[in-house]
Amino acid sequence: MFTRTRYQAGSFKRKSRKRGGMVWEFRYYETEPDGGRRRKSIIVGTVADLPTESAARQSSVVRSLLLRINAERPHHRLRPPLFGDVIARYEKEEMPERHSTRTSYISHLRNHIRPRWGDVPIDSIRAMAVEDWLRGLSLAPKTKSHVRGLMHVIFECARRWELTDNNPLKLVRVRDATKRLPAAPRVLTTDEFCRIAALIVEPYRTQVWVAGFLGLRASEIMPLRWSDFDFADGALLVQRSMVHGRVADVKTEYSRERVPLDPALVELLRRHQRRDGYSPDGWVFPNPVTGRPYHQDSIQQHHIRRAGRMAGLGDGIGWHTFRHSYRSWLDDTGAPLSVQKELMRHASIQTTMNVYGKAMTDTKRKAHSKVVEMVMRSENSRRLATDDRKLSAIGS
Repeated sequence: MFTRTRYQAGSFKRKSRKRGGMVWEFRYYETEPDGGRRRKSIIVGTVADLPTESAARQSSVVRSLLLRINAERPHHRLRPPLFGDVIARYEKEEMPERHSTRTSYISHLRNHIRPRWGDVPIDSIRAMAVEDWLRGLSLAPKTKSHVRGLMHVIFECARRWELTDNNPLKLVRVRDATKRLPAAPRVLTTDEFCRIAALIVEPYRTQVWVAGFLGLRASEIMPLRWSDFDFADGALLVQRSMVHGRVADVKTEYSRERVPLDPALVELLRRHQRRDGYSPDGWVFPNPVTGRPYHQDSIQQHHIRRAGRMAGLGDGIGWHTFRHSYRSWLDDTGAPLSVQKELMRHASIQTTMNVYGKAMTDTKRKAHSKVVEMVMRSENSRRLATDDRKLSAIGS
């Protein structure tokens, strides 16, 4: 005899806690690896927050759990799940651990995706509807692209969970997704950079020198350890980042790279180490109050922007200004694009060219003049050769 596969809805029970207050307990059965079934339960929330059983059943914890425990049952074929249920399971099982990425995803889900698509059955979401919705959002094209990308990832998870056979986001386009709405990023001349550095007190000045000499992101400078440096070989291994006080892996695997250290920079770092670079945990830039790395946002606000104003360069100078400037200085040296890509630690050379490719005006003018000079030299040589032939013809 075949046993009919049933959809499991679970059950709720109000339960009192020892510390006071009532909570909702959700009970369900889960299939064990050996094929047996075991009863389990989880606390969904307090009765104060979820006053009715219906409210408890609509919680993201329960909705994501029901999707998982009924994965092998055909119920979703008869009634496709709501996209909000799929989002809940994604948040529970697939959300990235990196803090900055996680924070960004939660914001997109809460502010944009769930309000519009949370109550829509997953098989009712169409590519053109999503494209029209994205077009109407008051967001930058790059941000719209991120929202579209997150929905695409969630649909791919739904396909893997066999909740749908289709991913309509594959057909969704975001116009000008690679363009940035603000004006082109500020690029400093080497003289302007030195003027700013001179107006910043230590240890922040050394941090700025590292940013200008290596083009590192601020999130990579703050959590540097002395063990990352190989002064004998003149190299630095970038292997972690810090955002909002949390230390994590670098942004991408391409960011985890050895970068060269010029002897002049080594001497600056050695001087900083002798002066105030000691930390029991080996941090290069420890905050003397907390013993932990500094927060880059406060340094940018209270030291870098202030120095930019004092140097007469306005209020728009920040950490990323130094990274853009470094890329531009590489251009000025005539370094090949392949070398620039590696020094910038980009995954794609298009990023090096398009996002960080603003050369300084004087450099562009010089390059332009060199091309004109080269062409005119060829043109003058051609004219001289033509004149010589004409003279020869007249003489004969």
